[in-house]
Amino acid sequence: MKVSDILRVKGGTLFTVQSDEPLSRAMNDMAEKDIGSLVVMGRGALAGMLTFREVIQQIVKNGGQVGNTLVSEAMDAKPLTCTGETDIDEVRRMMLEHHARYMPVMEGTVLMGVISFYDVAKAVVDG
Repeated sequence: MKVSDILRVKGGTLFTVQSDEPLSRAMNDMAEKDIGSLVVMGRGALAGMLTFREVIQQIVKNGGQVGNTLVSEAMDAKPLTCTGETDIDEVRRMMLEHHARYMPVMEGTVLMGVISFYDVAKAVVDG
């Protein structure tokens, strides 16, 4: 099974945030949409990933406050990525090894979607 199989079943809904937006706005989006991650875009390209892990780490770093922090200050600027052709077993290994819960799917410089650890686990169970 390939990543493209998961994206086909999951659908194409993609939630993004700009790197220069306030972290508080990104947090509100995540809470309102009940999602655990946002793809961070900058200049029309993937700039990073923002998950609850990065949000919590930044709040702790700020002494319990969000303040005027920008998304770019909190995001993971070098997230793991895969392609549609990446095998699910490889994705599972990468996610476990790096404790990653979300992974952008790229075709060259084009963002195709995001898969989560949940998506991978569901595909294995359903597969």
